[in-house]
Amino acid sequence: MIKFIKSLYLSSRVFYILTGISILFLLSYWFTGLYPLTWLLVWGFIIIFLFDVVVLYNTKNGIEASRLLPDKFSNSDFNVVPVRVKNNYSFNTYVEIIDEIPVQFQKRDFLKTGSIPSKSILDFEYSLRPVHRGEYIFGSLHVYTLTIIGLVKRRYSFDKSATVKVYPSFIQMKKYDFLAIDNKLTQIGLKKIRRIGHTMEFEQIKEYVIGDDVRTINWKATAKHGNLMINQFQDEKSQPIYSVIDASRVMKIPFNGLSLLDYAVNSTLAFSNIALKKHDKVGMLSFSNTVNNFLPDSGKKTYINNISETLYNIKTQFLDSDFGLLYAHIKRQITHRSLLLLYTNFEHISSLKRQLPFLQALAKKHLLVVIFFENTELNQLITKNTEDLQTIYDQTIAQQFAYDKKVMVKELQKHGIQTVLTTPENLTVNTINKYLEIKARGLL
Repeated sequence: MIKFIKSLYLSSRVFYILTGISILFLLSYWFTGLYPLTWLLVWGFIIIFLFDVVVLYNTKNGIEASRLLPDKFSNSDFNVVPVRVKNNYSFNTYVEIIDEIPVQFQKRDFLKTGSIPSKSILDFEYSLRPVHRGEYIFGSLHVYTLTIIGLVKRRYSFDKSATVKVYPSFIQMKKYDFLAIDNKLTQIGLKKIRRIGHTMEFEQIKEYVIGDDVRTINWKATAKHGNLMINQFQDEKSQPIYSVIDASRVMKIPFNGLSLLDYAVNSTLAFSNIALKKHDKVGMLSFSNTVNNFLPDSGKKTYINNISETLYNIKTQFLDSDFGLLYAHIKRQITHRSLLLLYTNFEHISSLKRQLPFLQALAKKHLLVVIFFENTELNQLITKNTEDLQTIYDQTIAQQFAYDKKVMVKELQKHGIQTVLTTPENLTVNTINKYLEIKARGLL
């Protein structure tokens, strides 16, 4: 009985009818002929109401529904959630579908309506864009069904408390992976860079054939064999590359709903996948006041799963980063010369100068690329039309901050440190471009 009461709802049509009956009863005070007619309407309404209830509850499982959730969501991307509703009634039904979406989305107005013919299925889908990694808990999928009479709604509830984990953007990773294979990188801003010099490693000595580069002739082998012999080279492979993510409080600045930390996490996953495809070895670490995560470099294709799981768990403690500790850890754990992609952020030249000695020390043994961010909110303020004195002051300060970013780039380059100054949304493209440039120039 309690289950029946909890599933029974009255439609707005019931309240309209009751309002009309009440008005008729009021008018019957002056027009007595309306009184018996109104009671006739009351009894007719009760009979139709009961009939509507019996029709809805006569079938045990009149509606079946399911929310087809994927194993995981991709952070910062639109993820599709398919829903299927099946009508087991012997008549057409009108349905109202409400899905209890995870609280992180703050979406309280979800409603899908439609009509389902007898013994038919309604399929539809909707999209969700998460902006934080972690577990997202869905509530129940509620389906309210009505007959053509439309006085009573019967509620069906399905798929209570389903959980989906939001991982770093694997959709972005697959996008760049596909474009790399399909040789269409230039369509999204990735540029081919002319190879300079011999960024090669020795493979074998072979006989010269027409078309081979005469500069690679091996004269000792030629004298020994009596035939013209050349050295054959192949592209350098298995170079160690580390993504170093600053997880301190400066990386929690949000842009377009996504923090700088999550931009860096998404970029690391996409970049690491491409580096593995190019036969390099990839690793990563994250740090703030301590080194929180460290994965040694590996060239296995399946290693991208380890990286994804580690990136999923990266969080910030809202503390200042300790670059001295980072230098000590890298010196102890990374013994071979490696490419270090350091994702961090500096908002003022003084903050860079405090860390510059540690960055110089890292750059002596490794090829260091410091990746930090343009403040796009400042760009909007700089280009805004000035209307009063206060706006002029604000623009002047914003221009100073933007200029400081360019000064930081020059300061790092002066000490032989590679840099990438990028907007958050272009982080992945610019990082991969820098990687391709370094590979082409043979800097590592």
